Amino acid sequence: MDVSLTLWVLTIVGLGILIGADFFIGRKPHDVSVKEAGIWTVVWIVLAALFGLGLLFFGKGQASQEFFAGFITEKSLSVDNLFVFVLIMAKFSVPSHLQQRVLLVGVLIALVLRAVFIAAGAAIITSFSWVFYIFGAFLIYTAWKLIQEARKDEEEEEFEENRLLKSIEHKFGVADRYHGTKLFIRENGKRILTPLMVVMLAIGTTDVLFALDSIPAIFGLTQDPYIVFTANAFALMGLRQLYFLIGGLLKKLVHLSYGLSVILGFIGVKLVLHALHESGVHVPQISIPVSLGVICGVLVITTITSLMASKKQAAAEAAAEESKSIDA
Repeated sequence: MDVSLTLWVLTIVGLGILIGADFFIGRKPHDVSVKEAGIWTVVWIVLAALFGLGLLFFGKGQASQEFFAGFITEKSLSVDNLFVFVLIMAKFSVPSHLQQRVLLVGVLIALVLRAVFIAAGAAIITSFSWVFYIFGAFLIYTAWKLIQEARKDEEEEEFEENRLLKSIEHKFGVADRYHGTKLFIRENGKRILTPLMVVMLAIGTTDVLFALDSIPAIFGLTQDPYIVFTANAFALMGLRQLYFLIGGLLKKLVHLSYGLSVILGFIGVKLVLHALHESGVHVPQISIPVSLGVICGVLVITTITSLMASKKQAAAEAAAEESKSIDA
């Protein structure tokens, strides 16, 4: 897809306006209700759908299909990110009325950092086609790791701060309590971070780690930097509302990691086949419609089996509790 500099500028300005509107609406710290989160989740999904249809109308069908495949993939991977966001919120004991501000700024940091990743990835792919082998192998390895982690029976997980975050905290110092929406305060004549700033940085920098698999995954569906960037942007911008909407549902998606591993493994194979094709080897290529069908199918099946398993587990736990009460 041939994208002019003017279209790039208009797109970035448009996304900036949407982010600004989202920030303005949620500027006052408050507890986000399920109704509010639901309405805004629908709004962001509709905006993404309209953008994809716009690509179909003004561009080509291929571009539209690539956007929707990339958006759905990034959205599903973002849901997996929410598990870690829950751990971060618990680790830093973030007050409920400040959580929406944390997510808004944290996601904004993640969007900027991902833009850098996308630009670098596009430049590497343009110069070195063999990088598809590396991307493909990495995704297949990540898929295997996800399966291994999903099979582990870890009852309690805890967020561990990365080295960058620890070094920032050590250099600037951190206040012992939250100070509303302030990011910095002065204490004993020294400017130090508030816990709110630390948790925002935690959300933003942690997402960079997730980008290590999501960026190669979407480049496996399209090599168009414009589509890669917009699909990531729309997937991330609705993440804040999705956190509050399905926060309680996350624990029920017990098979999500298996579904994501299948998707990442599938895209990894697609990338390897594409790399072989680019090298002159005659191998079958996986089309975008097929990719879109596989991604949607896996997510639907994963969601259904997760809810069935969670319902069965809840019934078993209820029966065990009832049996205990009778024995007592």
